[in-house]
Amino acid sequence: MFTESSPSRAQTSPERCSALAERFIAIRGQTEALISPLSSEDCQLQSMPDASPAKWHLAHLTWFFETFILERFEPGFTPFDPGFRVLFNSYYNGVGDKYPRPRRGLISRPSLEEVLAYRAQVNQRMLELMAHVEAGADTGLQRDLAELVTLGLHHEQQHQELLLTDIKHALSFNPARPAYASRWPLAGIHPQPVTWTRHDAGLIAHGFDAARDGEFAFDNETPRHKVYVAPFELASRPATNGELMAFIADKGYQRPEFWLSMGWDWAVANQVSLPLYWQGDEGSYQHFTLQGLIDVDPNTPACHLSYFEADAFARWAGARLPTEFEWELAARSVAASPAPHGNFVEKAAYHPLPQQEESHGVPAQMYGDVWEWTQSNYNPYPGYRPWEGLVGEYNGKFMCNQFVLRGGSCATPQSHIRASYRNFFPPDARWQFSGLRLARDLALD
Repeated sequence: MFTESSPSRAQTSPERCSALAERFIAIRGQTEALISPLSSEDCQLQSMPDASPAKWHLAHLTWFFETFILERFEPGFTPFDPGFRVLFNSYYNGVGDKYPRPRRGLISRPSLEEVLAYRAQVNQRMLELMAHVEAGADTGLQRDLAELVTLGLHHEQQHQELLLTDIKHALSFNPARPAYASRWPLAGIHPQPVTWTRHDAGLIAHGFDAARDGEFAFDNETPRHKVYVAPFELASRPATNGELMAFIADKGYQRPEFWLSMGWDWAVANQVSLPLYWQGDEGSYQHFTLQGLIDVDPNTPACHLSYFEADAFARWAGARLPTEFEWELAARSVAASPAPHGNFVEKAAYHPLPQQEESHGVPAQMYGDVWEWTQSNYNPYPGYRPWEGLVGEYNGKFMCNQFVLRGGSCATPQSHIRASYRNFFPPDARWQFSGLRLARDLALD
């Protein structure tokens, strides 16, 4: 599946198989903990084609380990249910047929209980397989298994975030405005004025750096390469709801001079006049959150913005969105690798938080809270090579009509993010915890 020249191998040695098994147990358990506030009816909901039911996420994540690992390595492999191969395949054309994504909410059977039984059985088989391979003498087999398990766990963490954003979208349609969690207020409000940090021009190394970013990277973060960055300055924190309110009050959603042509057409066609989940009028805005319906806090990072909205706001503010290269350069100045500090899913806030500390000349909230849109198209790096085998259908096939986001969000697991991490979505997507940070050009010396 992987070769010695694969660009982003999981550097997991055979000696670490026991630690990997412990991580497997912890991450798989965290996924199930995330559905504990949900009913079986909640887990069946699919509110739009881009979202998936929580039950489908649970099954698909198990399908990944069964299809790519047990089927390859387990002696005498027998599937839990042969029909699951089609039902819970996401987009892997090399595996075979797929059930249509927009209809996943119609899969009433298997039940949630059966899906959880599927997870339990595959978990046990995976642990037995890892123990068996660890006890053997084939170091190549140990390495290959460890690499695929590591990939599967990072894939699981991606879906943990999707599970939360998808259920938030689904619950938002319930007129009772049900809360996933009830922990509000989450933090004291400490308003921080925005400041700007200068970054000089230079030819910088960009992309996954194993010495700083940890042991794993997805293939789209590689290979490391040099990029020229012109002088620029970056805002000390993400744009806030209060700043977005000023944009709204200045008729920003009604002024085409701030919008890309495609963005303006999208806003008009969809009658977009507020961020997703907002309601009310100036001075009395509320928005739906995983904590229920609450007043919009002006000091909290703005989120659930499309690329179109983020770009229009930046133009209105007399600034622009940073490139992903600028963002990574700034993020490297934050001593946060390989485990960045921030408001991640482990805090169980499930919502962005206001800036809590002064910046002191270093960008704040670079990690967690909100994914930050960049102006960079999601393209391959020079010399990019997708993974070999079926798992190669992971990142490269989506390198068209997408923009890069950086930094993670309040729904991202902390151990999943790093400075080189590249998220990507189409420009009209806004059900993710997506926000922005402003950048400005500086004159060349």
